[in-house]
Amino acid sequence: MWIKYLKLLNFRNYEGLELHFHPKINIIYGNNGMGKTNLVESIYVLGLTRSFRLVNDRVLIHKNASMAKVEGLIENRYETNYKIILSKDGKKVNINNNKVMKLSDYVSKINIILFHPNDLKIVKDTPSIRRKNLNIDISQLNLSYLKDLNAYNKLLKQRNAYLKQLLVSGNESSDYLDILTEKLIDYGMRIYNERKKFIELINQYLSDIYQKIAGIGNLMIKYVSDYQDLNKNEILRLYQKSIKKDLSFGKTNLGIHTDDFTFFLDEADLKDYGSEGQQKNAIIAMKFAELELFKEKKGYSPILILDDLFSELDQQKIENILKLVLSDIQVFITTTNMKHFQNFNKNDYFHFLIDNGKVMEG
Repeated sequence: MWIKYLKLLNFRNYEGLELHFHPKINIIYGNNGMGKTNLVESIYVLGLTRSFRLVNDRVLIHKNASMAKVEGLIENRYETNYKIILSKDGKKVNINNNKVMKLSDYVSKINIILFHPNDLKIVKDTPSIRRKNLNIDISQLNLSYLKDLNAYNKLLKQRNAYLKQLLVSGNESSDYLDILTEKLIDYGMRIYNERKKFIELINQYLSDIYQKIAGIGNLMIKYVSDYQDLNKNEILRLYQKSIKKDLSFGKTNLGIHTDDFTFFLDEADLKDYGSEGQQKNAIIAMKFAELELFKEKKGYSPILILDDLFSELDQQKIENILKLVLSDIQVFITTTNMKHFQNFNKNDYFHFLIDNGKVMEG
């Protein structure tokens, strides 16, 4: 899979832009603050309908405009045109100029793996950050996962609201609560099984890739869930034991919405005992492991975005990562320094100089 052509209208600091890309390596370089990340962000938005930054969609629209448009031509056995239009009224998506009614029917069409400096939060931050990352990646592989997740979240909201009603009324049992709980477990078990399988498959590649980047170390991910290796009846008993706590808090205290995963390097928790360099290498290794998994499951490579990857990495690790890039994937790399690519074959890449929202193709 690769994006051949990109057209932007009023997206961030780009009032209008049309670019054709190389099927392998696309280097986007320039000084900081010129719009490099905005450009790769537009590709991400085209694929996943949302930004990888924690922003409202409105800020993606140029300050003097009422709408923004991102359009791209994707080659994956055959050419397909994708378009997303952002406005104050929301977002609309089209495939080959046909309107797609549900965003969930669009999301898995363009597969993108992203590394961004904020991804260090996957190691350092809260479980919700890790679950969000997990949900995005699995949803691109499995459309039914996203539908199950949406259904689970809807049921969770209903159950929490009903728990608050029971708290006010003083009741501790209800047939309706039992129905909600059983449905929540059914969707939760499907989500748990997909997450468990995904992490097991990632672990098959992870340590080898980490060693190619860092030179040494055995890396693995450990997945933790309330549903861990339990059948439906066992999970149901957990909810029954938790009912008093759920009522007192007015929310559901166990379930796959509390899941977490942890990186272990040589059996040590990377969050507590790893250096920032080791943590960054672990995230990069996970992203390249996801690439391998996508190729295995879908039969083609997703688009890879490496945003500001090389900052604070030594030259040896940069060279090790670039060796991984030189394969059958399309990659977009943002950088402030072209010297890292001086040994590349000029036929293997395009480079684009970004200067305050203006793009010059090299």
